[in-house]
Amino acid sequence: MFRSRAKEDAKTDAVSEQAESRPLRDPQAPKGRPTPKRSEAEALRKAVAKPATSRKEAAQRAKKARREALDKQRQALLTGDEKHLPARDRGPVRRYARDFVDSGWHVAEFFLPIAVLILVMSMVPATTSIALLLWMFVILGIVFDSILMTRRLKKRLKERFPDESLRGSSAYALMRTLQMRRMRLPKPQIKRGEQPR
Repeated sequence: MFRSRAKEDAKTDAVSEQAESRPLRDPQAPKGRPTPKRSEAEALRKAVAKPATSRKEAAQRAKKARREALDKQRQALLTGDEKHLPARDRGPVRRYARDFVDSGWHVAEFFLPIAVLILVMSMVPATTSIALLLWMFVILGIVFDSILMTRRLKKRLKERFPDESLRGSSAYALMRTLQMRRMRLPKPQIKRGEQPR
């Protein structure tokens, strides 16, 4: 209503000049940028989607997003994809600790089968004393192996990651040694005897 027509005309002239200065693109010519992946396009479309109209719809959307995130995490645990791993498994220090454990043999990973064997032996009266001795040797072996492994791991981590926080990495590695190799999550990414990455 009280605007200056000269300013508006100047703006429209500037816009039309910019449009004219740009050459028209031939429809057959390449567009100069890669076509986005379908997953990226869907994610962008969902991000600009309409907001939820009710609490019920918002709860459904949140539940769906949570389920998708958990599916991605589960898949990452099987494939070792760093981007979607849970926070406790993420980062170069944790990856190195995992690889360090997976590259060697540890007494603790055989704890479950040995415990079952000892349980069976303790039920037979003739082998009860052998079962107790075996139990003592297994516990001592696990403690000794764990102490050696954590010392070596801490030394290597300090050499490789001098500026990063190593807090909790030893406990993380010890918990991994207690699991049998095929049951470990994230799945081992290296073979036994290979150097950790």
